[in-house]
Amino acid sequence: MARSPNPIRRLFSQGAFFGTLITVAAALLLTVVLILVNAPDAALTLRAFFIGPWSSRWFLGNTLDSISLLLTASLGAALAFRGGCFNLGGEGQIYLGGLAASVVLLSGEGTAGGTEGGILCLAALAALLTGGSLGAIAAFLKRKFGAHELISSFLLSAALSPLADYLITGPLRDPQGNLLATSRFAPGRLLPRLLPPSALSLSFIFALILIAAGYVFIHRSLRGYRFRIAGAAADFARYGGIRPEAYWIPAMTLSGALSALTGFFAVAGTYGLCHRGFSGGLGWNAIAVALIARNYPLALFPAALVYGALKAGSDAALLAAGLSFETSAFIQTVVLLLATVHFAGPLMDRRHILRRGAALFRRLREKRRLRRKRRFRRKR
Repeated sequence: MARSPNPIRRLFSQGAFFGTLITVAAALLLTVVLILVNAPDAALTLRAFFIGPWSSRWFLGNTLDSISLLLTASLGAALAFRGGCFNLGGEGQIYLGGLAASVVLLSGEGTAGGTEGGILCLAALAALLTGGSLGAIAAFLKRKFGAHELISSFLLSAALSPLADYLITGPLRDPQGNLLATSRFAPGRLLPRLLPPSALSLSFIFALILIAAGYVFIHRSLRGYRFRIAGAAADFARYGGIRPEAYWIPAMTLSGALSALTGFFAVAGTYGLCHRGFSGGLGWNAIAVALIARNYPLALFPAALVYGALKAGSDAALLAAGLSFETSAFIQTVVLLLATVHFAGPLMDRRHILRRGAALFRRLREKRRLRRKRRFRRKR
């Protein structure tokens, strides 16, 4: 039995790597141009943009923490894409998953210290169940009634997010604080910090483990092979005896669960509490990272690294060099737009060009043969 091609080698050979490279290069070039045109001190702004996110222990840890959240959420978006679905409700699933985890983390404040690890596990489980249920409902509506999961997943999240706002600013709000947020969780109910005083926590390690597990599932297992074939070519999958519809619910459930797990990482690792609107566009950024990585699990890390560095750099330039908020937001928007464009796709693959040329030559030769045959028949 022939071995399946290495996905990293296939990533290079299909031109996706070059497309990703052009996307990143175009984003960086446009960023430099925008800074040169709009920044009051271009040199200081460029230094803050490219060096600021890595300039100290605090900045480095916070940048890596934001990348860990992007990794987990983008893996969820990528799994939905690979399963033939589009989860547009990731933003709300992150928010609601973080809220569900916060309810567990705030419960039983007076329990013994030996149960704190168990409370963290229960909080993660609550987040997984919340996000997985939202994703599964959207997939069920698609399979049972033909409702497009792109619309239903978004509407479910959009409908429930105001409820989360009400709970955070109402019954769960800390009466002693000035923020629209819950009270801070007990120190024993927080993920351990890896690089204090920054927000980098154990979620970074968990995100790397999840990326590796996603790669093994998609590219090194029989179920993963059926999963990606069902999502990539539904008609071919049916011809091979695989029912694509059977993978919609698992794909959306996994996607929603990972998005909600990102919310758990945010409240239990990054913030130490649950404040209103803490997701802050993280779900949309995760879709951008998945598109930049072309939905390859191992490519999510460099994609999240670049995207997270661009976002952290624009924030650092905003704070240190007076870069306008509009320019900072525009830079991040341009990266999202460029991520949706498949630059240079198969056209940069030499073997693809040769195959296309050979196929065209065969068609032309066949047409010439048919014309000669028709002329011969007319003469007779």
